[in-house]
Order: sequence, then structure tokens, then C-alpha cells
Amino acid sequence: MYKVLKKEKLVPTITKLKIVAPLIAEKTKPGNFIILRVDEKGERVPLTIADYDREEGSITIIFQEVGYSTKKLGKLEVGDCLQDLVGPLGHHIDMEDCKKVVLLGGGTGTALLYPKVKGFYEQGAEVISITGVRTKNLIILEDELNEYSDKLYIATDDGSYGIHGFVTEILKDVLKDEKDIDLVVAIGPVPMMKAVADMTEEYGIETIVSLNAIMVDGTGMCGACRVTVGGETKFTCFDGPSFDAHQVDFEELMNRLNFYQNEEEDVAKANSAEEVN
Repeated sequence: MYKVLKKEKLVPTITKLKIVAPLIAEKTKPGNFIILRVDEKGERVPLTIADYDREEGSITIIFQEVGYSTKKLGKLEVGDCLQDLVGPLGHHIDMEDCKKVVLLGGGTGTALLYPKVKGFYEQGAEVISITGVRTKNLIILEDELNEYSDKLYIATDDGSYGIHGFVTEILKDVLKDEKDIDLVVAIGPVPMMKAVADMTEEYGIETIVSLNAIMVDGTGMCGACRVTVGGETKFTCFDGPSFDAHQVDFEELMNRLNFYQNEEEDVAKANSAEEVN
């Protein structure tokens, strides 16, 4: 079980794995996620299900190799197996009754955005996709997004590809030019999602964000992923990960995400030294 069927390096630090998981593939919908462990001593890593194939019995995950566990995950090759995998977790996004949607992905948030883009398009909605990265060589899933989008805008911070600027600048123009937008979905860095929420609130457009709170058990028991939404405490794993963007306390979320920054840096340094030795 949980054997790697296919591995692809999308860019030097972002990897795509297709994994055997028939029971999860059977029940997955856009917006669900899984939690995995690479080996017996590995930490529990939450990742959005980027794609799934019910007939093949497989799911696809896309991740950035930034920490100890994701780097270890990136070392797996075709034929290797994960220690364990649980899912699908979280609530999927309700895609019914939406005729026109705008979806934004910032950085690796594009990988999380893709299943929503595909899902809305297959439901018959008009899909406008906006994705942004720092520079051209970090662009991922362009062909896939283009296949399932009526319009696709790509922005780069340095202007090396597509539109020079940020996704929020493109969104500003889209909100002015497009009529009858039913929903906006934003996934990416917290400051970007907050900026999108502030912008769409002026237009009164329903907006959903997928939150990336620190997560441990994924069942709502530990409370590590708690966020404040509409003045109430919610758990990202159990109540989300998607929430009404206009109700999220983004300042609190950013503070909690930075809480273990020093410890994460210490672990990275220790493991780097271990690899050298």
C-alpha cells in the first residue's frame, strides 16, 4: 500500500508524487487533504490532494521541499512506499450553483488551487484562474491550469514571464472588468489571502481561502490548528481547511504560523550537519 507510482520534479524544489491509495481516491473531492508519514519515526505531514484517479486507485500530491520531512519525502523514488497515509480529511468545497468563479494561487498555492480549478470547470462554471510566482522558473501546472480555465493569467514578481506584478493586481482589474462573479477562491501565503479578502469585501463577493495553520493529528483533537473565524474558534483540519475569507483573523493566523520558526531553523541546521557528517 501507498506505493509511489510516479515521481516528477516540477521545479528544483517542488515535487509531484502519484501514490497508490484506492480507498482515499474513491472518496476524495476537491478541497480534501491527507496526512502522511514517510517512515516509522516521521512526523505527520498534511498535504492537499492535488488530483485523484478513481479507476487507477491513486492520488497525487505536490509539495515544496522546505523542511526536514518534506525533503525526506522528496527522496522517495518510484516503487518506494510511505509508512502510512490517512484521508480524505477536511471538507470539500461546494461547487454547485457557481456560474463564474475566480481562483488565485500564490507560489506553491497553485498546487492546491489546481483541483478546485478542475472541479469547477467540470461542473460547468466559467473559470478565471490567476497564479503568481517570484520568477519564471518557479511556474508549475501551467498546461493543466490552461486546460481547465476559460481564462488564465500568470504573474511573476520580476516580470520574467506573463504579467509583471502580483496576483492581487490582476484580480483588481478582473473585478473591474468581469460581471456577475459568484465566488473568489484564494490559496497561498497568508498576506496574499488577506489582501484578496480585503479587495473582494469591497465588492461584496463571496470569497473562500484555504488556511495553512500548523496541524498535528488532523482530527480536531489536539487543537494545534485552531483559527479564529467570525469571532469563534475553529479547527482547520476538522472545520476547514476552507473558510469565509471575510471572517478570518489573519493577524492571529500569521502570528501562530511564526510561533515555531526558531525551532524549525534549529532542526534544519541539525539535520544539515548530520548529512554532512
